[in-house]
This record gives sequence, C-alpha cells and structure tokens, in this order.
Amino acid sequence: MSEHEVKPVKLVYRKLEWEVRPGMTLRDAIKKGNIDPQGVLGLREGKLITDDVILREGEVIKLVAVISGG
Repeated sequence: MSEHEVKPVKLVYRKLEWEVRPGMTLRDAIKKGNIDPQGVLGLREGKLITDDVILREGEVIKLVAVISGG
C-alpha cells in the first residue's frame, strides 16, 4: 500500500503564488501569503467563495483585489 500524498492548495494573487495545506479556511490561507483578507476576493473555478470556506486538496484559488469607489 502506498501512502496518499496530500496535494496542497495553490493560491494565486497577481504575480504571487503560494501553497497551503487543505482543510484550512480561505481567510487563513490568504493570511499565510501576507495579504489582507479584507482586500481580496477568492474564486474557485471562476465562482466567488467566502473567506470561511474550507479549502480542498489540489485546488487552485485565484484571488482578485477588491476595488471600491465612492
């Protein structure tokens, strides 16, 4: 029997990329990249996800900057 190798979650923000372990929240994963979680939105397969979503093994999360105006 071979051990199951856990595939990390990849986060992509502009030109930055980093990997985190699956099972953590998007919020915690964003913080690991030294990014302010309130300044970005997460996309999973092109669909918006909230920062309390648990990340799954092997997925790629794209982060986009929040732009606000007045």
